[in-house]
Amino acid sequence: MKLKIIFISIALILLPALVTAQCAMCRAVLESEGSEATAQGINDGIVYLMIFPYVLIGGIAFFIYRSFKKKKPSNS
Repeated sequence: MKLKIIFISIALILLPALVTAQCAMCRAVLESEGSEATAQGINDGIVYLMIFPYVLIGGIAFFIYRSFKKKKPSNS
């Protein structure tokens, strides 16, 4: 179980390095300018902003899970 959690954590940490978040229109405009650094900066910004909704939803789901787990009466 611990190995599974470690593997998932590593995969989630490395995932943003593999993601290209630009839409086709943004990519075309940035690549036509010829500046690869600008395109990479925009892509990193999009990925950075994309993380926060998932963190918020994950946090809310965790607190809901924890509250339901505490409410269950133990039959032991």
